[in-house]
Amino acid sequence: MSTVLSVNVNKIAVLRNSRGGTAPDVVRAATACLDAGAHGITVHPRPDARHIRADDVLALAALCHARGVEFNLEGNPFAPPREGYPGFHALCAQARPAQATLVPDGDAQLTSDHGFDFAADADRLRPHVAALKTLGCRVSLFADAGAGTDVAAAAAVGADRIELYTGPFAEAYAAGDATGALAACAETARRAAAAGLGVNAGHDLSQSNLGAFVANVPNVLEVSIGHALVDEALYAGLDATVRAYLAILAA
Repeated sequence: MSTVLSVNVNKIAVLRNSRGGTAPDVVRAATACLDAGAHGITVHPRPDARHIRADDVLALAALCHARGVEFNLEGNPFAPPREGYPGFHALCAQARPAQATLVPDGDAQLTSDHGFDFAADADRLRPHVAALKTLGCRVSLFADAGAGTDVAAAAAVGADRIELYTGPFAEAYAAGDATGALAACAETARRAAAAGLGVNAGHDLSQSNLGAFVANVPNVLEVSIGHALVDEALYAGLDATVRAYLAILAA
């Protein structure tokens, strides 16, 4: 089994929005990533449109559909619609992503930093998961690694996959000892597979830590990488950086 790479282009939109206008172009950046061999594109539009906007979602969906690659749309299914943001389900209905990744982030969060509490959120999640699956979306739920995460409950609400939140692993790796964090990720991945769930992973994965992660965590089908990849691409270029990630996954 090979792990596929979905490139998150949120940070391209952050740079564009900081100045206004259309540069850098999100679709052009996504195209460069796909030309380099990326297997798909990920975006996580927030209700406040701080980076990816609804119009970007539709443009990127059209690109991915035309190229025959997967489009992964992330978002909080509980966030209400507002001006400029029709709501996560409405965006999915328009964009028809291959995968909808549900994330429990609030408006004030700078970035996603925790997974769902499946025991507490199951009743609210179940109808959202069912509605998304009627659109033909594969549904993945953001999940913390560790014994406290009830992956069986994630399966029970109808999800197809979980996405392991890898922020704690990346932090531990940077500090010089990721043994415990890797063990937690591996154990959760095994329990997810036993429950019939596929496993994705994302958050703060980089060229420095990705190899250790995929070598030690079984059954990882997809990694979604954005912040570190764009950072590295500032120096090496998007094409070379995407190819470097693909080489790590191939190895």
